[in-house]
Amino acid sequence: MSPKAYDPVTKILHWLVFLAVATQYAVGEFMPHIGRNTPETGLVAIHVGMGGFVLLLIVAAIAWRLTHPVPQLPELPGWQRITASLTHWTLYLMILVMVLLGWAAANFRDWPLTVFGVTLPPLANKGDSWANTAGDVHTFLVNVLLGLVILHVGAAIYHHFMLRDKVLRRILPGP
Repeated sequence: MSPKAYDPVTKILHWLVFLAVATQYAVGEFMPHIGRNTPETGLVAIHVGMGGFVLLLIVAAIAWRLTHPVPQLPELPGWQRITASLTHWTLYLMILVMVLLGWAAANFRDWPLTVFGVTLPPLANKGDSWANTAGDVHTFLVNVLLGLVILHVGAAIYHHFMLRDKVLRRILPGP
């Protein structure tokens, strides 16, 4: 493996987080609006349950990133290296915050968050007003996260097709 390449665990976590968040976005777009009496069934149950999986993935990705720093490409200008690092960390933190807000919002309705059969302790009590607000913030941040993802993907495409450098290739599956 080249010292400039991402390690296999980083690649796997990157693409698993992408797939899980993309699935969450799709389910969130098609599930019914969560109102006062919305039951935790169907797409709503899938969205809440999938949130636990996203939590597990993003915590693993953050822990891995902290212990296995991403190799920088020295040929990139300093501002691009800084912007890439800031964007990656903002994406990680945004996903983590969104999961935590969704977890609190689920607890507001007395819906548990379960990860592989393990029910996590609630972040909020049923009916806590702050947890209801957390749900509104969670919904708003979907658009912020989508904008960041578009920026991230756009930069990767720009590097690959316009600059023809190794930025995109080093995160793609394979050697």
